[in-house]
Amino acid sequence: MRLKKLIIDNIRSYKHEEIDFVEGSTLLAGDVGSGKTSVLLSIEFALFGLQPGQKGTSLLRNGEDKAEVSIEFEVDDKNILIKRSLKRGKSISQDYCSITMDGETKEISVMELKNKVLDILNYPKEFSKKQNLLYKFTVYTPQEEMKQIIIQDSNTRLNTLRHVFGIDKYKKILENTSTLTSKLREEKRIKQGLTVDFERDKEEIISKEENLEAKRYNLTSIEKELFLKTEEMKKIKEEKFKISEKINQQQSVENELSKTKLMISSKNDSILENLKRINIFKGEISELETLKFDTAKISQAEQELNSKKIGKEELNEQNLKTTSELASLRMKNSETATTKERLKHIDMCPTCLQDVDPIYQTNAINKLDSDISLNIERIKSLEIEKLSITNKITKINLDISSKEKEIQDLRLLKIKFENVAEKKEKITELERSNFAFEKDIDLLKTHSESLKDSLAELKKFDNVFEEIKTKLEEAFRQEKQAEIKVAELKKEIEVFSYQIDELRKKILRTENIKKELHYISELENWLSKKFAPVISFIEKNVMLKLQSEFSKVFTEWFAMLVPDAFNVRLNDDFTPIIEYNDYEIDYAYLSGGERTAIALAYRLALNQVINSLLSKIKTKDLVILDEPTDGFSDQQLDKMRDVLQQLNVQQLIIVSHEQKIESFVENMIRFNKVEGISKKEE
Repeated sequence: MRLKKLIIDNIRSYKHEEIDFVEGSTLLAGDVGSGKTSVLLSIEFALFGLQPGQKGTSLLRNGEDKAEVSIEFEVDDKNILIKRSLKRGKSISQDYCSITMDGETKEISVMELKNKVLDILNYPKEFSKKQNLLYKFTVYTPQEEMKQIIIQDSNTRLNTLRHVFGIDKYKKILENTSTLTSKLREEKRIKQGLTVDFERDKEEIISKEENLEAKRYNLTSIEKELFLKTEEMKKIKEEKFKISEKINQQQSVENELSKTKLMISSKNDSILENLKRINIFKGEISELETLKFDTAKISQAEQELNSKKIGKEELNEQNLKTTSELASLRMKNSETATTKERLKHIDMCPTCLQDVDPIYQTNAINKLDSDISLNIERIKSLEIEKLSITNKITKINLDISSKEKEIQDLRLLKIKFENVAEKKEKITELERSNFAFEKDIDLLKTHSESLKDSLAELKKFDNVFEEIKTKLEEAFRQEKQAEIKVAELKKEIEVFSYQIDELRKKILRTENIKKELHYISELENWLSKKFAPVISFIEKNVMLKLQSEFSKVFTEWFAMLVPDAFNVRLNDDFTPIIEYNDYEIDYAYLSGGERTAIALAYRLALNQVINSLLSKIKTKDLVILDEPTDGFSDQQLDKMRDVLQQLNVQQLIIVSHEQKIESFVENMIRFNKVEGISKKEE
């Protein structure tokens, strides 16, 4: 892997910056706080996104809502461009992600991009959901974090190193084996409990099979008894059916007799109703015959009515004319009064523009007053005339109403006289109908007497039906008792058969459980006594080999940085043991430069061992050192030249504010901060 270009927008102290990287060694120089470490954090974010526990506030520039980092790098001669962004909402979160390979750009999710990067770098898949420890310990480890791992407790350090070395699988295997062994012991205990009743179940199934046979023999006997009872029931039912037919016939005769009585009663009612109508028609005819009716009266009354309606129309026309004249006169008086009032106040003629003569003005006003008086007299005369017309209209309206009622009464009387012949015909029809009803009643009475005789004969079967009914009920009771006994026995047989089947299944399951128990016992024994010891042995040997190699490389790197008076080595839990003039010194009592040297040697040794162990990862030729010389003396700084040459990597990036380092590298990029904004010096 070779870094080519980094573009930063709104990351920490940067607004916008573009940084080109070349092969060989490059120093990122500048004063403390100039933005050097921000470049390294931007590289890590571009590759892997926010780390577990890392907040977006640690990257997004204060006061900005969005940030973006683009990184261009080369792997196996393929040019790759990755873009990641942050946005501010309720919290700061990762936003847009994209990757460009072979000229094709794809927008993908945060996790998809991380997995894609791990695949490109050929990192093991188990690092997808964890912190980028492999990247940290092979490419970029902040100096203070490396010091932290040295002072951690031994268990935490070993677990971290197991993960980085990719051998924490042995510990997981042992933990899983222990869990599995515990589950197998619990399963064995449970299965042992399930086999306790095995012999008792075998004895019980024999007893139930004997009992089942006895019940089946008893069932055969009761089923024969039930068959005989059923046959007897059939015979009694046949006899009951025959008698029931007679009983039903009796009911039919009773219904027919009731129906006949109702018909007789109905026809008598009809005769009485017809007699009432005959009497009514006869009375109406007698009444009309005493009256006299002349059709000419209707024509005369209609002529009188028309004459009055014509008179009414004439009066309406007079009234309309009078009303119109009254309205005209009242309007004239109103207009004249208005003209009079205007004339009173006119001093100049609006036409000729001459002064108005007072005498002429007075005469004109008097003339208007005279016109008004004449109109008032005429209005009073018209009002009297209108009142007279209105009274005449009211009287003629009353006459019209009276005449219309007279005509209506005459027309009704005419209709009554016209219906006399129809009423006489209806009387004749009703008399013929009553004669027919009387004949029907005689026939129905004869039929009724015949039905009474038949009914008396059929009532003899009532007592016989009651006897057969009692006999049938007893036979039914006995049949039901037999059916209940059969059902009970069948249920008992079913239950016993089910219990026997379940016992057989249980015995079969128990036999299988005993086989499983044997297998579990053997497996638990193999896991605890053979497999786990082998895995522990393998892990121990792998760790011993790694510890040996790590200790050797660590010692070599330390020897390059620290005077000969110091000796270092690693114990079994990878803790540095420091000796000075044949006595041990605690890490906490070392000087700042000595602690930095220990951490740097540990970091470089870890890098070398991991790259050797994981030979196919693509970041072997890239190393980033963040302030690797913090606290170094001038003598130690001089030794850094040998360290850098010994690294022998394709691309080395160093972050430092030490001027002496500038002479050790091939390229240098200097940064400074002006008014809170970090910039690359041109």
